Amino acid sequence: MNKETFQQMLAEKGIDLSSQQLQQFDRYFHLLVEWNERMNLTAITEEEEVYLKHFYDSVTAAFYIDFTKPLTVCDVGAGAGFPSLPLKICFPNMHVTIVDSLQKRITFLQHVVDELQLENVSLYHDRAETFAKRKDKRESFDLVTARAVARMSVLSEFCLPLVKINGCFVAMKGAQLESELEEGKKAIAMLGGELIANHSFTLPFEESERNITVIQKVKPTPKKYPRKPGTPNKQPLGT
Repeated sequence: MNKETFQQMLAEKGIDLSSQQLQQFDRYFHLLVEWNERMNLTAITEEEEVYLKHFYDSVTAAFYIDFTKPLTVCDVGAGAGFPSLPLKICFPNMHVTIVDSLQKRITFLQHVVDELQLENVSLYHDRAETFAKRKDKRESFDLVTARAVARMSVLSEFCLPLVKINGCFVAMKGAQLESELEEGKKAIAMLGGELIANHSFTLPFEESERNITVIQKVKPTPKKYPRKPGTPNKQPLGT
């Protein structure tokens, strides 16, 4: 996916990028490749691959969810900034909080945020399990998202405690979603969530399956969740 196709395909979905936003994506790409030589951020470094599999793929969440209103969004395990930073470039009104367990990734993301002059982006070096225990963060976000971080039974325990009542947890998933949802439905219910929608589509050009899964927070998450770091992965809820 070259830059022109990227711009055109987003425009077809009602997302019109200004020259400044296109420059921000271009700078983001170059920073990603530059820093990737020093640390392992991504295996995808060819420009057209980055635009398709990182930038466009991240923005697909906005095809199904309204990001035009000023949402507070938390991205759990953002890695090199996906999906939150491409979404932030497209929708500057978002207030973004990024949580990642590796300090070097946070250092990279801070550099990107500074270089792109993105406002209202907060970065936290923390584990999802401890971040969700902070009184000022717990159940405080309109939307919490994660892309390819863990299976749904585990991911729900990382993300749902951060979602405010009536807010949403949006998981960006690949082809294994059906089995993950079946395995994770008990965990989702235990944590106060309810599956309200799943949007399946294929990523252009490479034709791989993608899913945008929307889980609404319908009741408070019990205070004992998330459990201590490492436990959700070792002992997924409801399995």
